[in-house]
This record gives sequence, structure tokens and C-alpha cells, in this order.
Amino acid sequence: MITFYFHHTPNPMKVALFLEETGLPYQLAPVDTLKGEQHTPAYRAINPNGKTPAIVDDGQRVFDSNAILLYLSEKSGQLGAAPALRGELLSWLMFIATGLGPYSGQSVHFRHAAPEKLPYAINRYLREAQRHYEVLNTHLEGRDYIVGDDFTIADIAAWGWIDKASVVLGEDGLAPYTNLQRWFSAIDARPAVARARQLAKQANFKTELDETARRALYPQNYAQAEHEQQAK
Repeated sequence: MITFYFHHTPNPMKVALFLEETGLPYQLAPVDTLKGEQHTPAYRAINPNGKTPAIVDDGQRVFDSNAILLYLSEKSGQLGAAPALRGELLSWLMFIATGLGPYSGQSVHFRHAAPEKLPYAINRYLREAQRHYEVLNTHLEGRDYIVGDDFTIADIAAWGWIDKASVVLGEDGLAPYTNLQRWFSAIDARPAVARARQLAKQANFKTELDETARRALYPQNYAQAEHEQQAK
């Protein structure tokens, strides 16, 4: 049985969609990241990086969303790609893991969460997010899926972040990216997506981004000040 450590943010939602799409049995273990539950010793023993998602599968821990997708796909034989397309699949998974996801996250942070409006940072991460969207948009010209002719974990990995396009890019969202918009609409209409979205209702997650939540999400921002205070 898979134990799925979950918060309803983009990266865990990828794993939620895979599990709901494939029907693999799992039990949900909510981790409220706004309350700091990702920093407990028990959870750090599962994911030393202190992030969600993570899974434990018959004693085997796996953390990082794209690693989990690849692990579960290879173990179950579902939603991978043909051997001839493995290089393509890995390339797009890494593109999402190292580019689309991080730049989208930083765009959201500096546009919506940072205590100071820093024009350089806002522009830098927004433009890089837009560039990654454009790469995908160009790639999807005449394609229904990111890799080959079938729905794969590459589509799942991208869906997790593209789902937040309006928060990442602004109110126009996917409007400038017609191929990506078409692709997203088709993926988002899958019944498994609706089931994945329902998982958040199984936990009473904190929603307010107050001081407690900020300290839980961005502890490095407070580390130096707390160290100086302790030294007095």
C-alpha cells in the first residue's frame, strides 16, 4: 500500500492525478505545510528536503514529484512511454522539474508573497516562466500530448503547474498560448482530474498566509534574524 504525503499544491497534485488515473491503491497522509508539518522529524525522515509530496511504498520512500511519477510509472507499467521515446520523456520531465516548475514558483512568490515588490525579481521570474510556457506551446503545435501519441507522466507533470497559469502569469493566463490552452483543456477534462481535486476536502488545511505560515514556508528568511536574537 502506498502512503501519499499530500498538500493541495502543484507538485503533490501531479502525484494525486497519477494515482487517480491509474487506480493504484493508496492512503492519504495530509501534510499541512502552512502549519509547518513538513518540518517535523517524522516527516523529515521521509523527505529530508521538507517539501511535499512524498510517498512510502512498502517501506521504500520516494520524494520529489517527478521522481515519484517516474518511480510509480516504471513500477506499475502505466503512463510511461515506449522505449524509443524514453529519452523524450526524460527530457520533458527534467524540463518541467528544473525549469517550468521552479520559475513558475518563483514568479508566484515575487508577484504575490514577497514582503517587498522587487521589480527585477518580478520581471526575471515572470519572463522565464513565460519563456517556458512558449517552449511548451510551440512543442504542442499539432500534438495532443507532450510525448508521443498517448497521455503520459510528462502531461501529468506539466498539468500540475499549468493549472496555476493565471497565478503564475497574470489574469490572461493561457490566453496567449493557444496550443497549450487546447492541451490543458483536454487534460483538465479527464475524470481523474476531478477526483484528484477532491482530495483537498479530506483535510482541514490552513489557508491564511499569516506569520505562522510564512515562517513555515520560508524559514530561511527568518533564520539570520533568529540567530542574531539568540546571540544577544
